[in-house]
Order: sequence, then C-alpha cells, then structure tokens
Amino acid sequence: MTETETKAPAPLSRMAIRGVVGGTLMGMANLVPGISGGTMLLAAGVYPDFIRGIGEVTTLKFSVRQQATLLPVTLAALTVIVLLAGVVRDLVVGYRWAMYSLFIGLTLGGVPIVRELLGEFDNKAKGGAAAGFLCMTALALAQTMGASGVGSNEGMLWMFMAGTAAAGAMILPGVSGGYLLLVLGAYVPILSGIHAFKEALKAGDTTAIMDPMLGVVLPVGVGVVVGIAAVSNALRWFLANHRSATLGALLGLLVGAVVGIYPFQQGVEPQIGDMFKGRALTAETLADVDPEDWPTEFFTPSPVQVGGGFGLVFLGLGLTLGIRKLRGPDEE
Repeated sequence: MTETETKAPAPLSRMAIRGVVGGTLMGMANLVPGISGGTMLLAAGVYPDFIRGIGEVTTLKFSVRQQATLLPVTLAALTVIVLLAGVVRDLVVGYRWAMYSLFIGLTLGGVPIVRELLGEFDNKAKGGAAAGFLCMTALALAQTMGASGVGSNEGMLWMFMAGTAAAGAMILPGVSGGYLLLVLGAYVPILSGIHAFKEALKAGDTTAIMDPMLGVVLPVGVGVVVGIAAVSNALRWFLANHRSATLGALLGLLVGAVVGIYPFQQGVEPQIGDMFKGRALTAETLADVDPEDWPTEFFTPSPVQVGGGFGLVFLGLGLTLGIRKLRGPDEE
C-alpha cells in the first residue's frame, strides 16, 4: 500500500476550524502593511485548499471538501477586517515591536508546513526558493528605504484597481497586500472608508452609508474578488504543472517575509518642513498626518524588549505549530 493510499482525508470539522483560524490571521495580517495574509494561511495549513476552493468557485465547480475551507476563511477574514480595522492598526502603531515579533513567529511556523508539502527539495525547488527569497528581500529593502504612497488617489476606478492589486498580492505568501496599498497611496482611504461604513451601519444612518459604500467598499470589494480569482487560478495552474518550482518559490517568499518585519523599529513623527508625499509639511498639514503614516527607523531595544520579543516569537511559533496539529499525521 502506497503512502497516498494510507492517508485519510482531513475531517470537515477540522478543516473548518483551521479555516476560521487561518481566516482570522489573514484578516489581521491584511490590516498591517508588511504582513502577508497568504503567509498566515500557509501557517494555518489551509493554503492549498483555499486556492483550490477559489478555483472551483470561479469555474462553477464545487466540492464539500474545498468549500469547508474556503467559506470559513472568507467569513472569518471579512469579519476581522470590518470589526478590528481600527484596533489592529492602533496595536501595530503603538506596539510595533511586540506585534511584529508575534507575526515573525507565526510566519516561521509556516516553513515546516510548506517544506512538508514540497517533499523532495530538488533543483527546481531550490531555484524557486532562491527567486522567492530574493524578491521578498528586495521588497523589504524598498520598504526600509522609505517607499511610500505618493499623491492623493480617489475615485471608484482607482479604488477598484487598488483592491484588485492588493487582493492579488495578499494571497501570495510573503507579499503584503496592506503594504502594496500603502505604496499605492490607498491604505488610509480604504481603512477610513471601511471604518466610516461600519459606524454608519451602527448608527442606522442610510444617508451616511452611501458615500463610503459607493466610494470605497463596493469598488474595493469588486476589485478584491477579481484579484483573488485571477491570482488564485494562476497559482492553481502553476501548482498543477510546476509544483516543485512553485512550492519552492512559496517557501522562499515565506522565509524572505521575515526580513521585512524586523520588530525593533518605531514611527518617527515628521517635523514642519519635512517632505511627505512629495510636499513640504506645514503646521496645518502636519496635523493631518496619521501616526500610521510616520516614517520608521530602527532603534536599540532594551533588555526587556529583547526578551519580550523572543518570547512573542516563540509564542507565535507555538501557536502555528499548535494549529498544525489540527491535522493528524495521516491526513492528506
């Protein structure tokens, strides 16, 4: 009897639980520039089923197994994004070193999962891993050097394009959809629009609902659907036809993602006269710069921060490995 024949499919209940956990982590990650939602799905062990599930939906073919992962991931991610957009943003802005340390642990926990999916680490896998790692390192260096959005971008078409690009990026492990939105200058408008939409819903103000819904929520939502469908189907094809090189590239993206989330960095408040988005700041415009948009710089951590950072890394790693145990050793 072969190894494949001895493996049993994962129970649907376990797949649904992993989907909820993965979707929750994905939703939180996509609220934070520099953190990849696809990485979190890999860490939770649901990435291949998520990609296959999207492929089924876009081709109008459905199976209970794949949808038992796709639906919980989608609902959990959307719920987190709507409910926790402000909370997660504030935690990262106020406690960046702690949150990034936790995300490093969660990210590294996905490495053995991808390595297990890969199997033999052949030359194609090595080449893909090197390419993925170099791509993520280049992106991390661009982020460290202060790449940021320029100009003020508004309009339904722009929101659609931003949603499409970010959604395609967010399901690629190691590539941050939130960071891409920041580069495109759409990060703050989208989070603000989601928050305004939520507050209008809570107040039951139908008039106030229309502006953020038509200006942000609807075009971004349609763009997200288009971006996810396009990228997931492309990944599905590559996994089916070039599995070793593709999984190697995903492994490289995953390891390289850690480069871009070095925890001991902090936001630095800009001063009057500093250049921000192509313009010199005045006393009036300085007050409008949100702390989440401040440039960051590395700092020397205290012994307590070093110890706490390592502790949070191991906590994130333990959480990921604990999630991994939801899949038994004999499950596909």
